[in-house]
Amino acid sequence: MIQRVVWTLTFAAQLVLLVVILGRGRAPRYPWFTAVIALNALRLMVEVLLAGRVAMIPFSATVLTLADLSVLASLLVLVELARRAFVGLHRPLWIVNSAGLAIIAIGILAVWGPWPVWKNLAVGTLLGNLRLMQLVMQKGELLVALLTVGLGALVVVFGRKFKAGWRSHTFTIVLGLAVVSAVSLAFQGGLQIAVLTQHIQTRAEFESTKIILSSAQQIVYLAALIWWISWLWLDEPGAPEQAASAPSQEPPQAE
Repeated sequence: MIQRVVWTLTFAAQLVLLVVILGRGRAPRYPWFTAVIALNALRLMVEVLLAGRVAMIPFSATVLTLADLSVLASLLVLVELARRAFVGLHRPLWIVNSAGLAIIAIGILAVWGPWPVWKNLAVGTLLGNLRLMQLVMQKGELLVALLTVGLGALVVVFGRKFKAGWRSHTFTIVLGLAVVSAVSLAFQGGLQIAVLTQHIQTRAEFESTKIILSSAQQIVYLAALIWWISWLWLDEPGAPEQAASAPSQEPPQAE
């Protein structure tokens, strides 16, 4: 029941956020962020409304397809936010920092958790393709979380020197994503440590703990949605004054 309430509140908050983004004209600046919120809302609606009402394979294929699309869009969100946060950064330095962050994240991903044996996936069969899609979802979400935390750290430290001051929309979006990602990584890491140290010994204990952590993570995501709604409703500080006081760029008319 608690999980269903959290899902309902999260879905409602996602819709409100979309209304704010579209109504306040933020979508042209953050199109991929808008797309990710819409995909997450659609994915949540499908999970809640179709679970138990359609056959398992079509249901799994639909959910995994949306999840993989969300991973791809989330990677584009990071590019979008990084470009807006570090306007004016020289291209070689931008490339070096991006490559360094990607190498670190991929290195952590390579050693994080078990990886399946490729031949056991049976790619080419229906179930094998679903397993591959699930692997892309799990490892893709982990990679996105690692990159997001890294980007969040860079924006917090260096953002004010460029175009991501702490009251800017870019900063608030990155901060919300980074907090959600950090909590997700902490929960996943804690769960793996609990299994390795045998604090969790049975499958039932593992599933119960996973449900509890998933609900807690959903609450953190709900808090982030409320944070984004609040900040994206407001204009960035100084924006109206700058627009009103900006001198005209038109050349003087000849007498």
